[in-house]
Amino acid sequence: MDLSPLFLSLKVAFVATILTAITGLGFAILMARVRFPGKSLVEAFLTLPLALPPSSVGYYLLVIMGKKGPLGWLGWLFTWKAAVLASWIVALPLMFRTAKAALESVDISLEMVARTLGKPPWRAFVDVTLPLASRGILAGIILSFARALGEFGATLMVAGNIPGKTRTIPLAIYTATQVNRMDIASFWVIVTAALAYAFILAVNKLQEK
Repeated sequence: MDLSPLFLSLKVAFVATILTAITGLGFAILMARVRFPGKSLVEAFLTLPLALPPSSVGYYLLVIMGKKGPLGWLGWLFTWKAAVLASWIVALPLMFRTAKAALESVDISLEMVARTLGKPPWRAFVDVTLPLASRGILAGIILSFARALGEFGATLMVAGNIPGKTRTIPLAIYTATQVNRMDIASFWVIVTAALAYAFILAVNKLQEK
């Protein structure tokens, strides 16, 4: 059994989740704390990949990363880096919305109390708000990892289905069913189901706490 799809999927999901955690939390802080004209338009744009079909996201990425696109100079098309980019885009809305909800659930008066005790605004936010919102933020990270691990449509369009290079678990399932290797497809389905179940349990435990 070729296990390269598992290792590649974990690699892609791990890198994409790091990017998603950083950018998603940054956007969540911005949207939760800063008021500016067009804020609702920006928030809708950040959530858009959640509503679009993955193939549509893949098409836009293909245009952007093509030879004539603004990111064409990177030469990432049909590499694992393209899979990371696709997974990051589709997972970002989950991290953003979950982290934003967690931040908005924290009573701002607690942070104000810390500021009256002499803490600067940034320190009050780091010492008070972030710890109180940490479980929601961690839940967003877990959900983002699960989404990145299961990404198929956008990845297929920008990274292809190259064995050992860009074939992730979802692509391995698709390939196996195409050639009627249901034993291989069943194996990868069980693996993804087990991973997804573990992620759901982790999120539920965080919510219970």
